Parts: sequence; C-alpha cells; structure tokens
Amino acid sequence: MMLFGTRDALALPPLTRASRARALLGFLLVAMLAFASVAHSQAIQPLPFKNHAEKVRFQHLTRQLRCLVCQNETIADSNADLARDLRLDVFQQMQQGRSDKQIKQYLVARYSDFVLYDPPLQADTLLLWFGPLLILLAGAAVVIMAIRRRSRDAGTTVQAPAGQAPTDSEDDW
Repeated sequence: MMLFGTRDALALPPLTRASRARALLGFLLVAMLAFASVAHSQAIQPLPFKNHAEKVRFQHLTRQLRCLVCQNETIADSNADLARDLRLDVFQQMQQGRSDKQIKQYLVARYSDFVLYDPPLQADTLLLWFGPLLILLAGAAVVIMAIRRRSRDAGTTVQAPAGQAPTDSEDDW
C-alpha cells in the first residue's frame, strides 16, 4: 500500500537530467544568496575617519576598552553587537571633539570600571589586582607546610624494641 502515491498517480512528467540540473542550480543560487546576506550583515562597516591620526587614536582607545559580552576581548577585537555599538559610540564622541579621558569617563559612568581593560588601582579593585598573587602565595604556603610535615614525620619513625623484628611487612612505597 502506498501512502503518497507514485509519480504516475500525480501525472507529473518524468525528471530528466536537465531538469534535475536546473533544480540543483536553483537551490545552490538560493543558498548562496542566503549566505551572502548573512555574511554582509556580519561585515564590519568602515568608519569615515578624517585622517590617519584619528584612525590610530580610535584603534588605541578601543583596545583599552573591554567587551562586556565577551569579557576577555577588547571592543576592537570583538564581533558582538554590543562591541559594535560601543565602537560606534566611541567614534561619535570622537567626532564631537571629546578627549580620550572624557570618553572613558562617560563609559565608566555608564558601565562601571569593568569596561576598562586595565581598571585603575582603587579600593574596590584591590582583589582584582592582587587576588592572583594572594592565591599563589596561599598555594606556596600549603606546599611548604606539607613538605615540613612530611620531613618531620620521616624523622620521628617508631623504632622496634631490640630483639624483635618489625611487624610491618608492607613496602613503604
């Protein structure tokens, strides 16, 4: 029993090699157009800089700002939508004549010190700056204590009374 019928029941002409090739070519054309539109939407649109110095300043400034989505990339390197918006915002503020310091202050006021790739040394960022060093020192202290305990335990082994053989028959390793 056939559920969907046959080509003869639908009264369709048989597929020829040429019609299959046209169908495949049409499918490939539609797929290429779909992928091209996606690639175009992901492309970075160039910004109209006045001169090379302004472009260098923009690149330097965007390398000092953290992408809030990626968190381990600068906004210059990130392709996240928020990073694109931040780059455009920085560019527009540069066009308005603001200095790098003013732009950074604006972004810090809006997103906190986390937007800066190298946050300033302040009371609330002490753990951020010195946390890895504290963890390293704590690990070294644990290792030193373990070595001292092991060497102290090795020096105080129990001696068997004279004339008796030790009862421990296992190897120490």
